Amino acid sequence: MTYIPNTLIDRTFREKIVLVGVLFPGVKLDELDQQLDELALLVDTAGADVVARVVQRRDSPDAATFIGSGKVHELRELSLALDADTVVFEHNLSPAQQRNLEKILGRTAIDRTAVILDIFAQNARTPEGKAQVELALLEYRLPRLRRASESLSQQAGGIGTRGPGETQLEVDRRRLVQRIHHIRAELKEIDRTRGVQRQGRDRGRHREVTLVGYTNAGKSSMLNALTNAGVVVEDRLFATLDPRTRQRQLPGGETVLFTDTVGFISNLPHELVEAFMSTLRSVQLADLLVHVVDGASDHAEEQIAAVRDVLVEIDADHVPELLVFNKVDVADSRSRELAKLYEGSVWVSAKTGENLDEVIATIGDRLRTNDRILTLQLPFDRGDLLAAAHREGDVLDTSVSDDGVLIHVVLDDVSAARFSQWRVSA
Repeated sequence: MTYIPNTLIDRTFREKIVLVGVLFPGVKLDELDQQLDELALLVDTAGADVVARVVQRRDSPDAATFIGSGKVHELRELSLALDADTVVFEHNLSPAQQRNLEKILGRTAIDRTAVILDIFAQNARTPEGKAQVELALLEYRLPRLRRASESLSQQAGGIGTRGPGETQLEVDRRRLVQRIHHIRAELKEIDRTRGVQRQGRDRGRHREVTLVGYTNAGKSSMLNALTNAGVVVEDRLFATLDPRTRQRQLPGGETVLFTDTVGFISNLPHELVEAFMSTLRSVQLADLLVHVVDGASDHAEEQIAAVRDVLVEIDADHVPELLVFNKVDVADSRSRELAKLYEGSVWVSAKTGENLDEVIATIGDRLRTNDRILTLQLPFDRGDLLAAAHREGDVLDTSVSDDGVLIHVVLDDVSAARFSQWRVSA
């Protein structure tokens, strides 16, 4: 077991953390180092400092303590020597493993999922965001619920209270389950309301583009660049938890709705994916996903793969995707080189606006792939047809001729078929 102490961090009023990673067969040391680097960044975002890293080789996890009793005692001595408050494991711990570790270590032992949940809890701002985070936390904590002490194990006896009763543990578990059901009902109602709003937008036929990407890839900056949204941009993980939608007109005249979403990360906790499904619905139902990639990251390819894994998990991998390699303005950025490797992708600096016109033009081209730009001549007395054209498509321009109203409109195949009898040559 080895560790790398970090003595350069100001730890004033911040927890001291020891990171633990296990090297299993088939995993390379540099891959584990990369995972621990990201975990260290997550810990820093959560407001704590890493004082040591522990790396151990194992063929398989120990059922009781994940790393084996001997190594746990070594970890305990290290934690005592460094006065560490908490031990954080890169891998997920079972409730039993967590309990056993804390008993031996004499301090808190958590996993990567708990750190991410803590960051989400700190960053939630809207009522919906707070409800989603609370649901994820409760789902995570429910199987880990245990008695604080034997003295709380049974409700107090007395006249009128005798009988089998419930243990305090059972009472706490029942309350958590009730709260989970309540939050799920709230989020289901929010999802239903969003569905009604979406139906209204569908009638307007505005195309919807959703920004996705690894956390801190620059999605909020991209939303600002595309729509002048004025969203506050912060250089930290998971700064955006709540979806934000803004609109703009493309050069062809179409009105497009752009939505920013929560950032993804490798091994995104299942509890969060499930809790944020109402928010992630915009990803599933988008006409196009603009996948923003940090082109200045040494791990851009791995981050692309991690985002696509999440898209599969939320059943959104069928949505057309445009890769946009951001941060070309950063020194040693690989955005241009990566854009050449991934066919059909583009590079940009959302911060400076460099090559933004190309991004916008490409978005328009992708959206029009399955659309048709038609010229329709509608009778003067068929105002209903003109209204339907505005409702079902994007009307680019309108003029009046001797024979009726002449319009150029972008329609999908279904709507184009409905207007086929009024179609004329451009």
